[in-house]
Amino acid sequence: MKKQSFSFEFFPPKTDKGAENLAKVRDALAALKPAFFSVTYGAGGSTQDCTLQTVLDIQKQTGIPAAPHLSCVGSTKSQIREIINIYKDNGINRIVALRGDLPSGMQDIGEFQYANELVAFIREETGDHFKIEVASYPEMHPQAPDFQTDLENYANKIRAGADRSITQYFYNSDAYFYFVDSCEKIGVDAPVVPGIMPITNFVQLARFSDGTGAEIPRWLRKRLEGYGDDLESITALGTEFVTKMCDRLLTGGAPGLHFYTMNKVEPSKTIWTNLGLSEIKTENIN
Repeated sequence: MKKQSFSFEFFPPKTDKGAENLAKVRDALAALKPAFFSVTYGAGGSTQDCTLQTVLDIQKQTGIPAAPHLSCVGSTKSQIREIINIYKDNGINRIVALRGDLPSGMQDIGEFQYANELVAFIREETGDHFKIEVASYPEMHPQAPDFQTDLENYANKIRAGADRSITQYFYNSDAYFYFVDSCEKIGVDAPVVPGIMPITNFVQLARFSDGTGAEIPRWLRKRLEGYGDDLESITALGTEFVTKMCDRLLTGGAPGLHFYTMNKVEPSKTIWTNLGLSEIKTENIN
């Protein structure tokens, strides 16, 4: 069986307290020896400086590769060129390339309209220096008119030079497997890594899921709703459910998992332990 790779995602802290917390989370998860850490990037580059510093700190302090998110909408080619050269000069060799959303009030979409254009530009500027991850949507991007159009948009990113994709989080493994099968049918066989969102706060999760189109199965939604403010029970059920889903994904051939940590050690670490990932040799994909 092919080795699988595992990674964790953080968002850049905005305060000194947040930075202290992230350092503790980073070190705790670094002990699991993931393939890499990724760091998110605000709309229109609103957290660009924080992302850069967080990425450099992670790589320096842990020795684990760090991958900055890079969104292109609202940006010029010269701005993106400057950013990717900074990353390259600082020893960063992985990027998560995204279209992103325009910040509220910004009207100029910039010189990039789609993520595949950003991928192609990075390849033109830096060749094979960067491993490029892109986003994929097993349950369809919320702005896509239909599944086939969304599938072609994803294919365009891979054909432009992306190496792999990380999915939007989901709670329906059948949607993931159907998406992978659909990609293979059109000749796109780049690895599709499931994005995993642990469940700890149902109210927040439901609000976010309604906006992103990530479906929460009705039975699960009803049970989580029934716990009200009992976060301990919500976390226990959510962790059990997500662990079983991850096990099915890995058994079914998923190339790894990418955990959206929300800058917390738990429950991502609990799911990792439940799956026995500390006992297997994972793939270093650098």
